Amino acid sequence: MPGESRTVHGIHPVLEALRAHPGEVERVYVLEGSVPPRAAAEILTRAREAKVPVERVPRERLVAMVEGGVHQGVVARLREFGYAELDEVLARATASGQPPLVLVLDGLQDPHNLGAVIRSADALGAHGVVLGKDRSVGVTATVARASAGAVEHVPVARVTNVSRALEELKAAGLWVVAADPEGDQVVWAARLDGPLALVIGGEGAGVRPGVLKHCDLRLRIPMAGQVASLNASVSAALLLYEVARQRAATAGAFALTPAKSVP
Repeated sequence: MPGESRTVHGIHPVLEALRAHPGEVERVYVLEGSVPPRAAAEILTRAREAKVPVERVPRERLVAMVEGGVHQGVVARLREFGYAELDEVLARATASGQPPLVLVLDGLQDPHNLGAVIRSADALGAHGVVLGKDRSVGVTATVARASAGAVEHVPVARVTNVSRALEELKAAGLWVVAADPEGDQVVWAARLDGPLALVIGGEGAGVRPGVLKHCDLRLRIPMAGQVASLNASVSAALLLYEVARQRAATAGAFALTPAKSVP
């Protein structure tokens, strides 16, 4: 049986849902005259092509639907979010012909952070995002909004045990690299152009000690200021960018060889 419906709101999230998964969109709600003409035309055209009903509603109804979010004049109701399996994420990487690149989030609880991470994952070539089922936010309308619609393009898997998932990724040939303020190696001192799982910890606590035990490398991001750590989504973006930079520079060199030997 299908699960409960979910909503996405804002021009980009709604458009990306209609572009990527039109069959999952059940209905579009529009506040007439509030969506820019070009965006409104594409939304209406794609909805018509997918046979998705479009309902014109008053502002008060949209405000109630988004519960205080910024709707930009458009809301879409979708079927329940479909989480991927871990092997589906790996299969996507294999199909791409590139070394796997997976983001593993340990205890991320802020939906805005998760949305920003997914947006960076899409922009910088990650093949998927892995979340723990416990102590972690799931994909919500706020996450979709913060991701600017990227959640419609990046597979998101939920796993019961993050440590066990890391061991599965290792068995598939990935190196597991954690962002850790106490890491003994800076991020650009390691070779990051091979098959990787990047582990990012939750707000405040970082990567849990039990999860760190399953990581091959612990990398720190050098900081010149007085603040001890970075926002989780910023850390993820910086690590992803360094991976993308190194992969572009090596032009297909898939072997991961750390600059220092791993204890």
